[in-house]
Amino acid sequence: MTLEPFGARLRQAMDTRGPLCVGIDPHASLLTSWGLNDDVGGLERFTRTVVEALADRVAVLKPQSAFFERFGSRGIAVLEKAVEEARAAGALVLMDAKRGDIGSTMGAYAATYLDKDSPLFSDAVTVSPYLGFGSLRPALDAAAVSGAGVFVLALTSNPEGAEVQRATAADGRPLAQLMLDHMAAENAGAAPLGSVGAVVGATLGDAGVDLAINGPLLAPGIGAQGATPADLPGVFGDAVRNVVPSVSRGVLRHGPDASGLREAAGRFADEVRTAVSDR
Repeated sequence: MTLEPFGARLRQAMDTRGPLCVGIDPHASLLTSWGLNDDVGGLERFTRTVVEALADRVAVLKPQSAFFERFGSRGIAVLEKAVEEARAAGALVLMDAKRGDIGSTMGAYAATYLDKDSPLFSDAVTVSPYLGFGSLRPALDAAAVSGAGVFVLALTSNPEGAEVQRATAADGRPLAQLMLDHMAAENAGAAPLGSVGAVVGATLGDAGVDLAINGPLLAPGIGAQGATPADLPGVFGDAVRNVVPSVSRGVLRHGPDASGLREAAGRFADEVRTAVSDR
Protein backbone atom coordinates (compact mmCIF):
# COMPACT_ATOMS: atom_id res chain seq x y z
CA MET A 1 0.00 0.00 0.00
CA THR A 2 1.48 3.32 -1.10
CA LEU A 3 1.92 5.94 1.61
CA GLU A 4 0.42 9.39 1.36
CA PRO A 5 2.91 11.57 -0.55
CA PHE A 6 5.88 12.64 1.53
CA GLY A 7 5.20 16.35 1.03
CA ALA A 8 1.74 16.02 2.57
CA ARG A 9 3.06 13.92 5.46
CA LEU A 10 5.89 16.38 6.08
CA ARG A 11 3.54 19.38 6.08
CA GLN A 12 1.34 17.68 8.67
CA ALA A 13 4.32 16.72 10.83
CA MET A 14 5.74 20.25 10.73
CA ASP A 15 2.37 21.77 11.61
CA THR A 16 1.75 19.41 14.53
CA ARG A 17 5.24 18.72 15.89
CA GLY A 18 7.03 21.89 14.82
CA PRO A 19 9.34 22.50 11.86
CA LEU A 20 12.53 20.84 13.08
CA CYS A 21 14.83 18.11 11.85
CA VAL A 22 17.33 16.64 14.30
CA GLY A 23 20.35 14.85 12.89
CA ILE A 24 21.63 11.60 14.32
CA ASP A 25 25.36 12.11 13.77
CA PRO A 26 27.36 9.77 16.01
CA HIS A 27 30.74 11.48 15.64
CA ALA A 28 33.55 9.82 17.56
CA SER A 29 33.89 13.03 19.59
CA LEU A 30 30.20 12.96 20.53
CA LEU A 31 30.39 9.35 21.62
CA THR A 32 33.33 10.27 23.81
CA SER A 33 31.56 13.28 25.30
CA TRP A 34 28.66 11.00 26.21
CA GLY A 35 31.06 8.66 27.99
CA LEU A 36 30.71 5.99 25.31
CA ASN A 37 33.28 3.95 23.45
CA ASP A 38 33.83 4.63 19.76
CA ASP A 39 32.64 1.17 18.79
CA VAL A 40 29.43 -0.57 17.77
CA GLY A 41 28.27 -0.77 21.38
CA GLY A 42 28.70 2.97 21.83
CA LEU A 43 27.02 3.61 18.48
CA GLU A 44 24.02 1.50 19.45
CA ARG A 45 23.64 3.14 22.87
CA PHE A 46 23.93 6.64 21.39
CA THR A 47 21.46 5.97 18.59
CA ARG A 48 18.91 4.26 20.81
CA THR A 49 19.01 7.15 23.27
CA VAL A 50 18.37 9.76 20.56
CA VAL A 51 15.53 7.79 18.99
CA GLU A 52 13.84 7.06 22.32
CA ALA A 53 14.17 10.69 23.42
CA LEU A 54 13.01 12.42 20.24
CA ALA A 55 11.17 10.18 17.78
CA ASP A 56 7.79 10.75 19.43
CA ARG A 57 8.06 14.55 19.28
CA VAL A 58 10.19 15.96 16.44
CA ALA A 59 8.98 16.10 12.86
CA VAL A 60 12.08 14.61 11.25
CA LEU A 61 15.06 12.55 12.36
CA LYS A 62 18.02 12.53 9.98
CA PRO A 63 20.59 9.77 10.50
CA GLN A 64 23.90 10.46 8.75
CA SER A 65 24.61 7.15 7.06
CA ALA A 66 28.41 7.55 6.96
CA PHE A 67 28.74 7.45 10.74
CA PHE A 68 27.04 4.05 10.74
CA GLU A 69 28.77 2.70 7.64
CA ARG A 70 32.19 3.19 9.22
CA PHE A 71 31.42 0.24 11.53
CA GLY A 72 30.59 -2.10 8.64
CA SER A 73 27.67 -4.50 8.67
CA ARG A 74 27.09 -4.17 12.42
CA GLY A 75 26.82 -0.41 12.08
CA ILE A 76 24.31 -0.80 9.26
CA ALA A 77 22.30 -3.13 11.49
CA VAL A 78 22.13 -0.36 14.11
CA LEU A 79 20.96 2.05 11.40
CA GLU A 80 18.25 -0.33 10.18
CA LYS A 81 16.86 -0.69 13.69
CA ALA A 82 16.96 3.07 14.26
CA VAL A 83 15.02 3.74 11.07
CA GLU A 84 12.37 1.18 11.99
CA GLU A 85 11.94 2.40 15.56
CA ALA A 86 11.94 6.10 14.68
CA ARG A 87 9.25 5.61 12.06
CA ALA A 88 7.19 3.46 14.44
CA ALA A 89 7.27 6.33 16.98
CA GLY A 90 5.91 8.78 14.41
CA ALA A 91 9.01 10.63 13.22
CA LEU A 92 9.70 10.96 9.53
CA VAL A 93 13.14 9.55 8.74
CA LEU A 94 15.34 11.42 6.28
CA MET A 95 18.36 9.30 5.37
CA ASP A 96 21.31 11.61 4.89
CA ALA A 97 23.24 9.57 2.34
CA LYS A 98 23.85 12.15 -0.43
CA ARG A 99 23.86 9.49 -3.12
CA GLY A 100 24.53 10.41 -6.71
CA ASP A 101 25.27 8.18 -9.70
CA ILE A 102 23.83 7.16 -13.04
CA GLY A 103 21.69 4.44 -14.55
CA SER A 104 21.39 1.12 -12.81
CA THR A 105 23.65 2.24 -9.96
CA MET A 106 21.32 5.13 -9.13
CA GLY A 107 18.50 2.62 -9.41
CA ALA A 108 20.19 0.43 -6.82
CA TYR A 109 20.56 3.38 -4.45
CA ALA A 110 16.88 4.15 -4.99
CA ALA A 111 15.95 0.55 -4.16
CA THR A 112 18.03 0.74 -0.98
CA TYR A 113 16.31 3.77 0.53
CA LEU A 114 13.03 4.20 -1.34
CA ASP A 115 11.68 0.67 -1.82
CA LYS A 116 9.22 -0.20 0.95
CA ASP A 117 10.57 -3.75 1.14
CA SER A 118 14.12 -2.58 1.90
CA PRO A 119 15.34 -2.75 5.52
CA LEU A 120 16.66 0.80 5.05
CA PHE A 121 13.44 2.21 3.59
CA SER A 122 13.18 5.82 4.71
CA ASP A 123 10.61 8.54 4.30
CA ALA A 124 13.14 10.52 2.28
CA VAL A 125 16.79 10.49 1.20
CA THR A 126 19.34 13.16 0.26
CA VAL A 127 20.84 12.97 -3.23
CA SER A 128 23.38 14.89 -5.31
CA PRO A 129 22.30 16.20 -8.74
CA TYR A 130 25.68 17.27 -10.04
CA LEU A 131 25.94 14.41 -12.52
CA GLY A 132 22.95 16.09 -14.13
CA PHE A 133 19.45 16.33 -12.73
CA GLY A 134 18.28 13.60 -15.10
CA SER A 135 20.60 11.14 -13.37
CA LEU A 136 18.23 11.30 -10.38
CA ARG A 137 15.28 9.92 -12.35
CA PRO A 138 15.43 6.42 -10.79
CA ALA A 139 15.24 7.94 -7.30
CA LEU A 140 12.50 10.40 -8.25
CA ASP A 141 10.42 7.64 -9.82
CA ALA A 142 10.94 5.24 -6.91
CA ALA A 143 9.96 7.93 -4.42
CA ALA A 144 6.77 8.68 -6.34
CA VAL A 145 5.78 5.01 -6.28
CA SER A 146 6.38 4.54 -2.55
CA GLY A 147 5.17 7.93 -1.29
CA ALA A 148 8.67 8.92 -0.20
CA GLY A 149 10.62 12.12 -0.72
CA VAL A 150 13.94 13.19 -2.21
CA PHE A 151 16.04 16.11 -0.98
CA VAL A 152 18.36 17.40 -3.70
CA LEU A 153 21.55 19.30 -2.92
CA ALA A 154 21.23 22.86 -4.23
CA LEU A 155 23.23 25.39 -2.19
CA THR A 156 25.08 23.66 0.60
CA SER A 157 26.60 25.24 3.69
CA ASN A 158 30.21 24.23 2.99
CA PRO A 159 32.28 27.04 1.40
CA GLU A 160 33.71 24.74 -1.29
CA GLY A 161 30.27 24.10 -2.70
CA ALA A 162 30.11 27.50 -4.33
CA GLU A 163 32.67 26.66 -7.02
CA VAL A 164 30.17 24.22 -8.50
CA GLN A 165 26.81 25.44 -7.27
CA ARG A 166 27.37 29.11 -8.15
CA ALA A 167 28.95 28.33 -11.53
CA THR A 168 27.05 29.48 -14.60
CA ALA A 169 25.11 27.04 -16.74
CA ALA A 170 25.03 27.28 -20.53
CA ASP A 171 21.85 29.37 -20.42
CA GLY A 172 23.29 31.87 -17.92
CA ARG A 173 21.58 30.57 -14.79
CA PRO A 174 23.63 29.57 -11.75
CA LEU A 175 23.79 25.79 -11.60
CA ALA A 176 21.98 25.85 -8.27
CA GLN A 177 19.11 27.78 -9.86
CA LEU A 178 18.98 25.32 -12.73
CA MET A 179 18.61 22.49 -10.22
CA LEU A 180 15.98 24.40 -8.24
CA ASP A 181 14.00 24.98 -11.42
CA HIS A 182 14.07 21.24 -12.13
CA MET A 183 12.74 20.63 -8.61
CA ALA A 184 9.96 23.15 -9.11
CA ALA A 185 8.93 21.34 -12.28
CA GLU A 186 8.81 18.02 -10.39
CA ASN A 187 6.58 19.59 -7.72
CA ALA A 188 4.20 21.41 -10.08
CA GLY A 189 0.59 21.05 -8.96
CA ALA A 190 1.38 19.21 -5.72
CA ALA A 191 -0.60 20.23 -2.64
CA PRO A 192 -0.08 21.08 0.14
CA LEU A 193 3.63 20.57 -0.60
CA GLY A 194 5.67 18.72 -3.19
CA SER A 195 7.84 15.76 -2.26
CA VAL A 196 11.05 16.90 -3.97
CA GLY A 197 12.96 19.15 -1.59
CA ALA A 198 16.12 21.22 -1.83
CA VAL A 199 19.07 21.38 0.54
CA VAL A 200 19.97 25.04 1.12
CA GLY A 201 22.36 26.05 3.88
CA ALA A 202 21.06 28.31 6.62
CA THR A 203 24.51 29.95 6.82
CA LEU A 204 24.34 31.51 3.35
CA GLY A 205 22.92 34.94 4.20
CA ASP A 206 20.93 35.93 1.12
CA ALA A 207 20.62 32.75 -0.95
CA GLY A 208 20.42 34.81 -4.14
CA VAL A 209 18.21 32.28 -5.95
CA ASP A 210 14.50 31.64 -6.39
CA LEU A 211 13.49 29.13 -3.72
CA ALA A 212 9.82 28.91 -4.70
CA ILE A 213 9.93 25.22 -5.64
CA ASN A 214 6.62 24.22 -4.00
CA GLY A 215 8.63 21.78 -1.93
CA PRO A 216 10.45 21.56 1.40
CA LEU A 217 13.77 23.29 1.99
CA LEU A 218 16.14 21.42 4.27
CA ALA A 219 18.33 24.00 6.01
CA PRO A 220 21.48 22.59 7.63
CA GLY A 221 23.78 24.89 9.57
CA ILE A 222 21.65 25.78 12.59
CA GLY A 223 23.55 25.54 15.85
CA ALA A 224 27.17 24.44 15.75
CA GLN A 225 27.77 25.80 12.24
CA GLY A 226 26.76 29.28 13.35
CA ALA A 227 23.29 29.97 11.97
CA THR A 228 20.30 30.61 14.24
CA PRO A 229 16.56 30.30 13.69
CA ALA A 230 16.39 34.10 13.52
CA ASP A 231 18.52 33.95 10.35
CA LEU A 232 15.98 31.88 8.42
CA PRO A 233 13.73 34.68 7.08
CA GLY A 234 16.75 36.51 5.68
CA VAL A 235 17.96 33.44 3.80
CA PHE A 236 14.65 31.99 2.65
CA GLY A 237 12.35 35.02 2.34
CA ASP A 238 8.81 34.16 1.35
CA ALA A 239 9.64 30.45 1.20
CA VAL A 240 10.52 30.30 4.90
CA ARG A 241 7.31 28.49 5.87
CA ASN A 242 8.54 25.49 3.88
CA VAL A 243 11.92 25.39 5.63
CA VAL A 244 12.91 22.36 7.69
CA PRO A 245 15.82 23.59 9.84
CA SER A 246 18.30 20.85 10.61
CA VAL A 247 20.16 20.76 13.93
CA SER A 248 22.60 18.06 14.98
CA ARG A 249 25.32 18.92 17.47
CA GLY A 250 23.26 21.79 18.87
CA VAL A 251 20.87 19.17 20.27
CA LEU A 252 23.09 16.12 20.59
CA ARG A 253 25.65 17.82 22.83
CA HIS A 254 22.96 17.94 25.53
CA GLY A 255 23.02 14.13 25.87
CA PRO A 256 23.31 11.52 27.12
CA ASP A 257 20.44 12.57 29.38
CA ALA A 258 17.19 12.14 27.45
CA SER A 259 15.58 15.16 29.14
CA GLY A 260 18.46 17.34 27.97
CA LEU A 261 17.93 16.20 24.39
CA ARG A 262 14.19 16.86 24.61
CA GLU A 263 14.66 20.29 26.13
CA ALA A 264 17.18 21.33 23.50
CA ALA A 265 15.00 20.10 20.63
CA GLY A 266 11.96 21.84 22.09
CA ARG A 267 13.86 25.07 22.47
CA PHE A 268 15.03 25.04 18.85
CA ALA A 269 11.50 24.22 17.63
CA ASP A 270 10.07 27.13 19.61
CA GLU A 271 12.72 29.50 18.25
CA VAL A 272 11.93 28.41 14.69
CA ARG A 273 8.20 28.95 15.22
CA THR A 274 8.90 32.45 16.49
CA ALA A 275 11.20 33.24 13.58
CA VAL A 276 8.71 32.21 10.88
CA SER A 277 5.43 33.16 12.57
CA ASP A 278 5.16 36.59 10.96
CA ARG A 279 5.90 35.40 7.43
